[in-house]
Amino acid sequence: MTLRRSLVTLSLLSACGSAGFAQAPASLAKTAPTANAPAANAPATAAAADTLRLQYANGIVAVAEDKIITVADVMHEIGPLLPQLKETAKNEKDYYEQLERLQDNAIQDLIDRVLIIKEFRKDEKRHIPESYVDNEVQNDLDERFEGDRSKFLAYLRSQGKTQRDYRKDKEEEIIYGYMRQQQRKSQSVVSPVKIETFYNENKDRFYREDEVHLRMIQLTRTDTDTDETLKEQATLIMTRLKNGEKFDDLAKEYSRGANRSKGGDWGWMQRSSFRPEFADAAFNLKKGEASTPIVLPEGCYILFADDRHYAGIQPLDEVRDQIERILVTQMTQASQERWLERLRRNGYVKHY
Repeated sequence: MTLRRSLVTLSLLSACGSAGFAQAPASLAKTAPTANAPAANAPATAAAADTLRLQYANGIVAVAEDKIITVADVMHEIGPLLPQLKETAKNEKDYYEQLERLQDNAIQDLIDRVLIIKEFRKDEKRHIPESYVDNEVQNDLDERFEGDRSKFLAYLRSQGKTQRDYRKDKEEEIIYGYMRQQQRKSQSVVSPVKIETFYNENKDRFYREDEVHLRMIQLTRTDTDTDETLKEQATLIMTRLKNGEKFDDLAKEYSRGANRSKGGDWGWMQRSSFRPEFADAAFNLKKGEASTPIVLPEGCYILFADDRHYAGIQPLDEVRDQIERILVTQMTQASQERWLERLRRNGYVKHY
């Protein structure tokens, strides 16, 4: 661990009260986030920023091209995440390690943002229309500041920014999003050969258990119902079903279950999701079959298999779209990393 990273993380830990981990690690599970958590964390965030400034000359973390990245920039990125980080950390060591990664990722992201915007501006033909920036500023004014211009101006004063600075920030946000999107688009096509190769090399990932797309009619037992009266109702339903009526229509008419309005549809279910009384009956059904009535103390049930999946490796045609999404994600990540590495090699970056 470098001296710089150690000092940053130790400063954050000190400001955010990590000592509580050593005293009572179990209390993590008892601390729930509240609606005013960001406000409650504000003093700790401010203290962390003040402490961090002592570790850097003039509070500078890095310089990328002509952009100075400050402690305040890093805290702006990670500050809102600190309460959740403290909530989910298993212990002090885990918190320390996560905080260090969070800090380093934030610094790298801020550097990459500068390099990406520089790449956009290298092409003099590319520009962001003023109307786009106007719309973003107005959206912020309406949503973030509730349409109150005085709040907006007060925020600018608190940040030491002018309206021109704010517009520039919004323009750079648009540029950053555009450049990222263009990179993703460049990796949107996957060849059938790559899909088939991935399937053959990763078949275990596409194993599925027995599943049934279940519909159910539930006849709730009343004080006057006996097993016989419930069976009579179920027999009437089964007769109508055999005569060609649709199960979902009968469910809407007869069922008293929670999914009555959906035609008794419970969606795809695995054996582990079923009560023991239903599991064998459900998984003995073929597609389009209904079970014999199942009478239990609370009522009578008729199960219907809208569709069936049997245990085993799913065929390629059923998972082709899923594999394509996986490969697009992998290709996009690899492409973006190569792109960023090139920008980093060709850009000026100095860490403090």
